[in-house]
Amino acid sequence: MRYREIGNTGEKVSILGFGCMRFPLKDNKIDKKKSREMLIYAIDNGINYIDTAYPYHNGESEIFVGEVLKDGYREKVKLATKLPSWLVNKREDMYKYIYEQLEKLQTDYIDFYLIHNLNKKDYTRLKENGLFDFIKDIKERGIVKHIGFSFHDTLDVFKEIVDDYDWEFAQIQYNYIDEDYQAGTDGLMYAREKGLGIVIMEPLRGGALVNNLSSDITNIINNSLTSRNAVGWAFKFLYDKKEIDVVLSGMSSLEQVVENINIASKEGIKESMSKYEKETIKELRDMFKSKIRVNCTGCKYCIPCPNSVKIPNCFELLNNAFMFNDIGKNKEQYNMFLVGSGNDAKKCVECGLCEEKCPQHINIIEKLKEVKDTFK
Repeated sequence: MRYREIGNTGEKVSILGFGCMRFPLKDNKIDKKKSREMLIYAIDNGINYIDTAYPYHNGESEIFVGEVLKDGYREKVKLATKLPSWLVNKREDMYKYIYEQLEKLQTDYIDFYLIHNLNKKDYTRLKENGLFDFIKDIKERGIVKHIGFSFHDTLDVFKEIVDDYDWEFAQIQYNYIDEDYQAGTDGLMYAREKGLGIVIMEPLRGGALVNNLSSDITNIINNSLTSRNAVGWAFKFLYDKKEIDVVLSGMSSLEQVVENINIASKEGIKESMSKYEKETIKELRDMFKSKIRVNCTGCKYCIPCPNSVKIPNCFELLNNAFMFNDIGKNKEQYNMFLVGSGNDAKKCVECGLCEEKCPQHINIIEKLKEVKDTFK
């Protein structure tokens, strides 16, 4: 295993982190036997950054991780978990959750504590409820060693949060498709210049960069002069960047653990990609993006819609369906998150207000019809 120092914390962490949100299941619960084998193997083979969170596996993840680590493994790892920001409505809630997490994890301290899933709305509410005083207190008392945040919003919000406090690290979604998504490359570099450690989530885009690949994508991989599978290319892109300290992977089988450890050990060298390899990454990126159906940048100028259609979300799912050759998965998300909340494309009444505001001059009304037809 290879290690990097995370930001300015002085902590050396494995470049591959174990994300504890996709353990194998048995009867819709964590399969403890298989998952324990995976986690123990990972730690025994050099992974020392273990990442969990309050909601993972419907609250089971922290409990399970605590059970595994209590058998002499707690001291071998850097443990990360997260404050469920969306559940905090008053200052007392912050203490309620962290004390509950310490009990679940069977530990008296957390190495890396993140404010989970920050966006503009939740961040504003947390600050109003004394977030920074809470952080100061738990650090002074030694409950938490290092403080950071995970993020899902726009670049400008990311920069605002970075500038607002003396954070030690940030966790962002990043891969060779998402260089301009949410914090993106600009946010990554901005945070790094401020001295923050960088933790990466969704390196494989939830499996979309490696599963159910079109023949166009597999041809690029198979014809490359460098022998590397889709998983290897995705990780190599990230490990090559000297600004990245940890890449999290939510592994679901022992085979994935073994493969990812081998990739990290072999490929995890900073600034080691050849010009040719970078060209291959660009070919893969361009091929994925050539399948995009709507040139939506997610600027959100088109919303709020008077009929509550979440236009950028509709287009993101449409693009993902074709870019990653998986209509079924994106239809499921469309029904769950948009139809279920009354924000889907069929709510469009063709008033045209959104098209007047769109800086990309997208024919939004027609494209929303395509969303309806695709996910009907």
